[in-house]
Amino acid sequence: MTTEGKEAPEQGVRGEVSQDRFVAGQDLTNWKSPAGRTLARGAEKATSLLGPYAALIITLIVGLAAALSLALVFGEVYESVTEADGVAGLDDPVLAAAKSVRSPALDSATTAYTNIGGTVGMPILAVGIMIFLATKRRSWTPVILMLAAGLGSLVITILGKPIFGRARPDMADAIPPYEHSASFPSGHSLNSIVIAGIVAYLIILRLKTLRARVVTILVAAVFAFTMGLSRVYLGHHWLTDVLAAWAIGVAWLALVITAHRLYLTVRTRRHRAVVS
Repeated sequence: MTTEGKEAPEQGVRGEVSQDRFVAGQDLTNWKSPAGRTLARGAEKATSLLGPYAALIITLIVGLAAALSLALVFGEVYESVTEADGVAGLDDPVLAAAKSVRSPALDSATTAYTNIGGTVGMPILAVGIMIFLATKRRSWTPVILMLAAGLGSLVITILGKPIFGRARPDMADAIPPYEHSASFPSGHSLNSIVIAGIVAYLIILRLKTLRARVVTILVAAVFAFTMGLSRVYLGHHWLTDVLAAWAIGVAWLALVITAHRLYLTVRTRRHRAVVS
């Protein structure tokens, strides 16, 4: 089907192979390192045995295990520093600075904003974007990637909080409604950077100009950055909880994107084989 003499963009698997492979002139299916090529060969074998999405799902499962391990290691180091009171020089002054700029209007606005990244707001936002992308592209890939990214960050948050059990700032320093779960890691910060990151990645795959890609990255970064800072402003988390969540979130996001690259690699090679 054509529109004004131009062919409509391909959808589904053919659209993924033809449109999602190249970002800023870089071929995402071209693995330059020996480790990457080994992963690609393993993905092809898994796909041939278990189906087209096998490599993506297996990589995500292994990646989640790696992300959890990273979170545990990060948490152990973090806990040691906390016990030595090494974060007091950073956390306490930042919280004091946040308290100094509070006002009723800013408190209300920040509370409303932080609710977007909460247990109700973030799933609604993510599901809406996921359905839109999946429908537009006629592909299950956005569904798998966004569910994996979101559920993975949720698992890391749920498991991380009781393991380390760091206390939040005193309620006297916080703005209601109060939260009573452990402070490390910041779930809002972790989930926002992962969801914003994977949405930006999926959108960038179909953008043609550098300006559009830069704007998309900036919007995602600003959303994740301000969401994390809102938690500190409200006195619901220490700054180091937010910094740790960002670091873990970036690591998990990188693993999800790697899984998608492997999926694209297998799809592209199979498409070439069929065409030839």
